[in-house]
Amino acid sequence: MPAKKSYLVLSALGEDRPGIVDKLSKAILDLECNINDSRMTVLGGEFAIILMLEGNWNSLAKLESGCAALGQQLGLTIIARQTRERVRETALLPYGVDVVALDHPGIVHHLANFFSRRAINIEDLATSSYAAAHTGTPMFSVHMTVGIPSDIHIASLRDEFMEFCDALNLDAVLEPIKI
Repeated sequence: MPAKKSYLVLSALGEDRPGIVDKLSKAILDLECNINDSRMTVLGGEFAIILMLEGNWNSLAKLESGCAALGQQLGLTIIARQTRERVRETALLPYGVDVVALDHPGIVHHLANFFSRRAINIEDLATSSYAAAHTGTPMFSVHMTVGIPSDIHIASLRDEFMEFCDALNLDAVLEPIKI
């Protein structure tokens, strides 16, 4: 009988500089753990990373208990939390949402509220701000993946979403993700 897999979610934040991923991934490898899933980005002058690690229970426990020392050694603030493998609900349809608008406060909240009120889970979300070409106007873009319950009528949802976005002057697309 195969051993039960153990998982740890680790997040780290620190001043951006070359070599952070190299050193952090080496520490993970040295404990015979594997990076299952990850997100990494630079926000301002800070490097942020979140990892889902897989390994035997002992290795993950060593990593978790050594987070403070590892963080000090790497110049990062590290937190970790034990988790379990995600069980995908088969009744959810994966859809991508892309929104572009003039930058103003509240865009993410309004979008999150729209989907939350319909019991639609936001599974991934990324935003960015940029200056429009030629005019320099502050713009904001959002890309998200949502899991739509299969009992929701997609055409009606799309119509509601487009009306919602029109009312907020958001240019948006809601379309299925091809897996």
